[in-house]
Amino acid sequence: MADYAQLNALFYPKSIAVIGASTKPRTCGNDIMKNLLDTFKGGPVYPVHPTAAEILGVKAYPTVNDIPGDVDLAILVVPAKIVLTTAQQCGEKGVKALVCISAGFKEASHEGAELEIQLRNKVRELGMVLVGPNCLGIMNAEDDAKMNATFAAKTAKSGTLAFVSQSGALCTSVLDFAEQRDMGFSKFVSFGNKSDINEVDLLTYLADDDKTKVIAMYLEDITDGAKFQQIASKIFFEKNKPILVLKSGRSAAGAKAVSSHTGSLAGNDAVYQALLMQSGVQRVDSIVELFDYADLYCNQPLPKGNRLAIITNAGGPGIMATDAAERFGLTLANISEATKDKCRDQLPAAASLRNPVDVIGDAKSDRYAVATKTILSDPEVDMGLVILTPQSMTDIDNVGTMIPEAIQEMNIPVITSFMGAAMVEQGVKNLRAKNVPNYSFPEDAIRALGAAYRLSEQKKQTDREIPVFENVDKERCAKLIADALGDKDSQYLTQAECRELFACYGLPLLKSANVTSAEEAAEVVGKWGTTVVMKVMSADVKHKFDAGGVLLNINGADGAKAGYEQIYANIAKNVPGAKIDSILIEEMAPKGVEVIIGCNRDEKFGPLMMFGLGGTMVEVLKDVQFRLAPMSRYWAENMIRSIRSFAVLDGFRGTPKSDLKAVEDIILRLSAMAVNHPEIAELDINPLIVHPVGQGASVADSRIQLKKVK
Repeated sequence: MADYAQLNALFYPKSIAVIGASTKPRTCGNDIMKNLLDTFKGGPVYPVHPTAAEILGVKAYPTVNDIPGDVDLAILVVPAKIVLTTAQQCGEKGVKALVCISAGFKEASHEGAELEIQLRNKVRELGMVLVGPNCLGIMNAEDDAKMNATFAAKTAKSGTLAFVSQSGALCTSVLDFAEQRDMGFSKFVSFGNKSDINEVDLLTYLADDDKTKVIAMYLEDITDGAKFQQIASKIFFEKNKPILVLKSGRSAAGAKAVSSHTGSLAGNDAVYQALLMQSGVQRVDSIVELFDYADLYCNQPLPKGNRLAIITNAGGPGIMATDAAERFGLTLANISEATKDKCRDQLPAAASLRNPVDVIGDAKSDRYAVATKTILSDPEVDMGLVILTPQSMTDIDNVGTMIPEAIQEMNIPVITSFMGAAMVEQGVKNLRAKNVPNYSFPEDAIRALGAAYRLSEQKKQTDREIPVFENVDKERCAKLIADALGDKDSQYLTQAECRELFACYGLPLLKSANVTSAEEAAEVVGKWGTTVVMKVMSADVKHKFDAGGVLLNINGADGAKAGYEQIYANIAKNVPGAKIDSILIEEMAPKGVEVIIGCNRDEKFGPLMMFGLGGTMVEVLKDVQFRLAPMSRYWAENMIRSIRSFAVLDGFRGTPKSDLKAVEDIILRLSAMAVNHPEIAELDINPLIVHPVGQGASVADSRIQLKKVK
């Protein structure tokens, strides 16, 4: 991983060489040179060209080694086939950092991928750092350290938002969009193929960048999940910098179906969703959403609660905002009578002082000033939205000037929705000049406030430690796994075999016996004198219930003997050729709610835990949540409470509340088990029967697939 000083050479160089600078206008080599000459005041910019005497009025040099002074940063705009040679020359020159604009690497071909590996190795061998290849370049947008080392047509305005993107083409659109919104940046990075510097390196750097208040990222993948989570969590929880990520690839096309419930429900995106959530990152669905949130986070404080006050000059938009508030988890603040009394003498009788506060259509800036200063100062208000529709008598520009002045002593987020385009343009400029975000429509404004509230709630998370369980037998579990695998690459474990592993981690198991004859079954059940369930134990039968391999409510010796024979007959019919190891007899669990807990090991990020309502309908309902292991108690609880049907567990229509603490404990124990034993490729407990509060839960059925770790 690159250190802070190395990355400083990227953003604060004292000299820059453009290797591949061009004499031809509207080429990458010419545009980058022009952008640097227009913006960079930190030292000399040296064009490097094999034959040109000068480029854009600046003396050119045949190679980087011919430059008379030191070079901190080199921008490479040369054909891919000579990039290695160029990098070697840069290393010999003492260049500290490279930005490789050139394409033709892993994005192009297998040969390009091999070349990219050689480039990365060469750069590291020479003690340099590299952004790219195949990227737009980088900018430092700070006014006193301005540098545009890209071929973009625009240079970013100075601000407090850092933007990092894997896509260079997206960056040019973002710059145009940001200019329209009058948004500024601290750093702006297109890092392309990220063969050396990746998103974790950039996050690590931006964590300590005092010019950056908010970080926004467009990512197509994440290189190292554990490191990403570690640094992103530090940035959000310790450095108090929100991180917004637009991660592409949500579609089901990326999902790989496997035999377990967990595997078939966990697509590639579920892993990223869990990683981002557990890292304290807020995921967005579009560029518009990203900038809607970033605008608010850069310019306004986070709310302390979700109580919203709306001020409007039109009833319809107020109702739209109210509907959106409910949709995005906000409540309308109860405005006190004392606050209303302060407004009554200064607002017309027709004005409505109920929230939304309607100052009516002929309101001018004086009326908006009264409502804004008074209503938003009420102690019951956590956030405010001021809506304006442009009427003929509305002094829009003055309202845009007044609002920032009215709220400057308030420690709550206040945003606006000046609805319209040309008519409100100057008023919006007045707002944005004083750091008040404006949204074209009330729903967009409320969505941003809802996101801010969720972020503030997440910030309150305190229990982020991974629990350690003392009463586990990790060594015995490891031996059982090794014995089960033997010399095989993979092995499915029957429920009877799963029970032994679960016992090592203290899971709640029902009384059971494993039998291999009808007579033995009759003897066991006759001795117990209780109602039991009988299940086939066979690695060939993946869904026992569907195959007729599960019989419920078996009583007495005769019932057990008949049940044993029935299971054999059912499997012979429904899964011909299946090898039956034994029949598991298990006491019937007390009544409760059936849930599923699972684990599917992602090749890149490790164990992905799943929780949802269980039983045979789990893949139909798909009401499940995923989190990466290991996880804290906060995330185990959050996982349980986030399913859509949580009310079923929380006491629905007079049913008793389920023992959620027991479920949380089981999830965390399985999480530890999955982390400690990488041979566990897939795991399902379905169902886990959850009993009422204080009565725990029971593992009713399970299966595990083991795979040898290579």
